[in-house]
Amino acid sequence: MAEYVVEFGRDGGRVEADGRLDAPAFHRNHAPIWSALEKRLTGLTGNVVELGSGTGQHVVHFARHTPGLIWWPSDLNQRHLRSIEAWRVHAGLPNIRSPLRIDLTDPDWCPEMKSGQGPTGLAAVFCANVIHIAPWAVAEGLFAGAGRYLRLDGKLFLYGPFKRDGKHIALSNAVFDTSLREGNPEWGVRDIGDVETLATAAGLRLIESIDMPANNLTLVFSR
Repeated sequence: MAEYVVEFGRDGGRVEADGRLDAPAFHRNHAPIWSALEKRLTGLTGNVVELGSGTGQHVVHFARHTPGLIWWPSDLNQRHLRSIEAWRVHAGLPNIRSPLRIDLTDPDWCPEMKSGQGPTGLAAVFCANVIHIAPWAVAEGLFAGAGRYLRLDGKLFLYGPFKRDGKHIALSNAVFDTSLREGNPEWGVRDIGDVETLATAAGLRLIESIDMPANNLTLVFSR
């Protein structure tokens, strides 16, 4: 399977001896993302899957603040999976599981999920900065799986840049979108309407759009 997203650890940044990678974006956005998630996750119990966990730093931060939730990080890239596991071990938190190798072009996500040997009845799914740096098939599989695995009161949180009604919400997003498409014509900032179409097909609906720093949004979907 081709790797279809940006790979951390190839930018000359420091790699710890145990394989832990450091993402500059984590230091910029983990606090505002947690601020958006906190009131919507605090007090919940059950399983949460993070899709496209990258280095694994976000899942450690979130798990530390939600002891009642079991976090299941995931990725497709092998270097990322090593980093996620290393961060899990380094953090020593009891509510983070070893990462799943999830291919979002597959609506089943991974064999463990399909067979029921992975997390079931998900309280939430969280995904940050993935669908604009991947083919549209990734967004399709993301929503198909979320619709399949979320429990009745479960929610999907999708963070990143988005267009509204075919228009960028900021000039910087338009410039970013152009650069993405020049690098890979299958990538690009997605329109909320197109994402909602996928949600509807999966039995989900957009219930909230949260403005975030740097012209990003957190979209919240439920059944």
